[in-house]
Amino acid sequence: MRFCGQCGAALEAACPSCGATNPPGHKFCGHCGAGLGEGPQSRFRSPDAYTPKHLADRILTSKSALEGERKQVTVLFADLKGSMELLADRDPEEARTILDPVLTHMMDAVHRYEGTVNQVMGDGIMALFGAPLAHEDHAVRGCYAALAMQAAVKRYADDMRRAHGVTVRIRVGLNSGEVVVRAIGSDLRMDYTAVGQTTHLAARMEQLADPGATLLTADTLTLAEGYIDVRSIGPTPVKGLAEPVEVYEMLGASTIRSRFAAAAARGLTTFVGRTDEIEQLSQALERAKTGRGQVIAVVGEPGVGKSRLYYEFTHSHRVQDCLLIESVSVSYGKATAYLPVIELLRSYFRIESRDDARIIREKVTGRLLSLDRALEPFMAAFLWLLDVST
Repeated sequence: MRFCGQCGAALEAACPSCGATNPPGHKFCGHCGAGLGEGPQSRFRSPDAYTPKHLADRILTSKSALEGERKQVTVLFADLKGSMELLADRDPEEARTILDPVLTHMMDAVHRYEGTVNQVMGDGIMALFGAPLAHEDHAVRGCYAALAMQAAVKRYADDMRRAHGVTVRIRVGLNSGEVVVRAIGSDLRMDYTAVGQTTHLAARMEQLADPGATLLTADTLTLAEGYIDVRSIGPTPVKGLAEPVEVYEMLGASTIRSRFAAAAARGLTTFVGRTDEIEQLSQALERAKTGRGQVIAVVGEPGVGKSRLYYEFTHSHRVQDCLLIESVSVSYGKATAYLPVIELLRSYFRIESRDDARIIREKVTGRLLSLDRALEPFMAAFLWLLDVST
């Protein structure tokens, strides 16, 4: 057994030099002899060493209010499959140069979506979304973080394959449920009690996943439905549970980025009223068609119907002869510079989430040069914003 059945804590100590696991209480690694409290992995040994300052400050500022609270969370486990075989015949220093970037890519993805890495376990991590920092979209953030780390490690694996001839692939598991936050230490390590199988199922999803795959439970899918594309694996026996569990493999992110868009995909009720507002938008559009640019701001209380008004207008006959480009701001996008601009460009160039760098470069080049060849000197800037090397 690798993890505590009550809290999910690791029951084995990872060697900071070679990554091998050792029984609790051992001071030196039984595989390479290195001290278990030393080595280059020390920067991964406590959350305060790897948590970004802006997240750490928010956690510590609200620590007293968070302790004792019951939180809805999504738990993520990720590890490097076959790490022992991968690192077995390598010098400890060389092994760490291969393993450490994998851990860094994992943690960067978690922090990008404002999750917290509660434990680093040799060749993997355990992270929480929704605690200690509460997020109503914690499941969506967890799924996006899983996709981001898979993509980042895949790019890194391509480099490793060329440089060292090794195959690097990770597996990820997700589950959503409740935890009770007991205490948050000064090093940001969170002591919590899982309610039911919250942590256990997430760890089992990771262990069931094939290398390069991400598995999630029905509880997580229910909260993230519409935002991600999945494939049902069906009822799957899980060690420690009497009944099989519905398991899904995550294939990628959908084009939906908001709750309203997810609701629209399921079907909307009949739109009634808002005649005056629709007329104001129509008049602004007519002025824009004559060459006078317009900016319209729709302001109102949450739930009053701002998104629905926008949706009805942009899907009406009034805009049939117009080029419609959409961009959104999302709660988890604060860490990504120029995100609304990037989303606008992705919409204009018709870039999909599954497009690789070559396809993106072709789409940008073709669309930009057909628009105006004078824009060619700015090609590199557009590609940089879209995270494509030139």
